[in-house]
Amino acid sequence: MSDNNFGFDTTQIHAGTEPDPATGARQVPIYQTTAYVFKDAEHAARLFNLEEVGYIYSRLTNPTVAALQNRIAALEGGAGAVCCSSGHAAQIMALFPLMAPGKNVVASTRLYGGTLTQFTQTFKRFGWSAKLVDFDDFDAVRDAIDENTQALFCESLSNPAGAIMDLDALGEIAKNAGIPFIVDNTAATPYLCNPIKHGATLVVHSTTKYLTGNGTVTGGAIVDSGNFDWMASDKFPSLSKPEPAYHGLCFAEALGPMAFTFHSIAIGLRDLGMTMNPQGAHYTLMGIETLSLRMQKHVQNAREIANWLEGDDRIEAVTYSGLPSSPYYDRMTRICPRGAGALFTVALKGGYDACVETVGKLKLFSHVANLGDARSLVIHPASTTHRQLAPEEQIKAGAGPNILRLSIGIEDAKDLIADLDQALS
Repeated sequence: MSDNNFGFDTTQIHAGTEPDPATGARQVPIYQTTAYVFKDAEHAARLFNLEEVGYIYSRLTNPTVAALQNRIAALEGGAGAVCCSSGHAAQIMALFPLMAPGKNVVASTRLYGGTLTQFTQTFKRFGWSAKLVDFDDFDAVRDAIDENTQALFCESLSNPAGAIMDLDALGEIAKNAGIPFIVDNTAATPYLCNPIKHGATLVVHSTTKYLTGNGTVTGGAIVDSGNFDWMASDKFPSLSKPEPAYHGLCFAEALGPMAFTFHSIAIGLRDLGMTMNPQGAHYTLMGIETLSLRMQKHVQNAREIANWLEGDDRIEAVTYSGLPSSPYYDRMTRICPRGAGALFTVALKGGYDACVETVGKLKLFSHVANLGDARSLVIHPASTTHRQLAPEEQIKAGAGPNILRLSIGIEDAKDLIADLDQALS
């Protein structure tokens, strides 16, 4: 039986792994090695020519990391996956084969502040650019696409507000434009949302967050659907044209649905070096084993806490998409049928000062620049994660001065409500 025939709970434990053939170890060993011995000169040549799959050097491939890649690909329903050093690295890795100087990506205004900075500032150093558009305005998205647009990019559940994007509509726009649709699925995870089923070409993750789930290691992943025809146009020569470094190999012709995955390893990791370490992969593999159980509790707590906050006089607004009052509530049943995640924002009537004071009084909620931990977390985006943005940009991103971002953990909901209540008093 293939991994695709298993249920989610079975897949998150078994996909991509088998008992270690050398020792019988049931958990995936940490292969803490930089290099691997070749059988002979011909074996080495075949590996370097991409004629045979195997291990050469741990900047490119590692058995522990490979197990994680296979598991994430199975959970997302992709053809293949590549893991790297962080979520930010995953974004660069995803775009690297697609972009060139003078090219642009059309991206949602509702993105994590660090992503917005990467797209609007760091991209310039590569000669790339980003057009930021309200992804709820489909006409604006279509109008933003031009002959130099190489991809659409959004988050399935936006950070910080937890807005749910209409992936079906956006995927159709990308398909009609002949460009890949890239979805950051970090806040939703494959348990709550499957972007590939809604038209995504590539899915990226910060595995640092819910996939690991315990705030111990950083990491990123890119999952390829295997559904995009890279040969349909000349827009993506890295994949559709001969590659000089591999004796004229055309990745799309030679590797089909695995073209993007192999390119990201053979070119992306080789030259960018954004490698995930095997110890980090091991932690994330263990975290994924309980992903569905944790996400159920995350969602249950978030729903209860968001309902309580919405009824509190000290709160101006709550953005949780799982509330019937949310403009994204109907979208949840279609895009995220198991729930709207555990990341959302609250607007305090007291403004900036009230936010700062509340953060300082919280005891169970940890004030950190992270999300997706088993512990509940809080941050004031305007003074931290979105500080680099102008005030009007902060508001567009859902991170105005009166906003707190909550990442609801898996503690007892009544204890978290009591902590919020005393801090708001």
